[in-house]
Amino acid sequence: MAHVTAKDLHEQFQLTLVSGEEGIGRHISVIDISRPGLEMAGYFTHYPSNRIQLLGKTELSFFELLEPNEKAERMLKLCAPDTPAIVVAHNHGVPEELIAASNQKSVPVFSTKTPTTRLYSQLTSFLERELAPTTAVHGVLVDIHGVGVLIIGKSGVGKSETALELVKRGHRLVADDCVEIRQEGEGMLIGAAPKLIEHLLEIRGLGIIDIMTLFGASAIRSNKRITLVIELEIWDATKSYDRLGIEEEKMSIIDTNITKLTVPVRPGRNLAVIIEVAAMNHRLKQMGMNAAEDFADRLDSVINSK
Repeated sequence: MAHVTAKDLHEQFQLTLVSGEEGIGRHISVIDISRPGLEMAGYFTHYPSNRIQLLGKTELSFFELLEPNEKAERMLKLCAPDTPAIVVAHNHGVPEELIAASNQKSVPVFSTKTPTTRLYSQLTSFLERELAPTTAVHGVLVDIHGVGVLIIGKSGVGKSETALELVKRGHRLVADDCVEIRQEGEGMLIGAAPKLIEHLLEIRGLGIIDIMTLFGASAIRSNKRITLVIELEIWDATKSYDRLGIEEEKMSIIDTNITKLTVPVRPGRNLAVIIEVAAMNHRLKQMGMNAAEDFADRLDSVINSK
């Protein structure tokens, strides 16, 4: 999981630091954001103190109705030991009681002119992206006709060479050799290249080549959602390969199951064309058109008619 602090929040959204500067390095480990309306009313029994606390017009207008001693007490409780940050939205004034409590407890308090609802959405999107579960897979990720295809297989089987041929055919390279994958929401895997090897492709005999320099900016993209995995393996004459495509194999990455195809490699097979067609066929299946099932239905009809 990525490392996010209150300082990252400060820099990403250009927030104004009002108080509690000593806590600027506090870690943010929860994606959810809290709007502490009940807490302003004094109910702290189930206070989610480990979340970012977002104060808008509703919370602050109610806060102004409290007695002076209640204001100080509520803000001290709001600044819990594990509270990562408190953000006051829409240019609302930051209460003096909050400033005093945040300095005492070292909880950073930020203010911004962004409206509360919009800020809530922006913060959630940012945290979902940054705190998403991640992993790394040895393989190549290519965008083929809008389908993110992760090509895997043993070293030397021809993954990078196939990716180069796909780029020549007009498709886009995302990552070669190492694909960093993060899960953004349920069932959504986003793949990208590590910064060190971004745009680069390794071809045995040639070495490292820069795809963007050779083929232009249209030949690469920074990230892509993965919807299909293709495993390349050396042809095994003793193994039975799927010839109809009715049975669908799955591969688990993080908490998501992705459709996986196994393509045998041997001389004379144009892997780039096969993978290109596999991506288009996968897209058709997602649209409800399955050639293998249609063939099976026609075959059953012929058998039953006889």
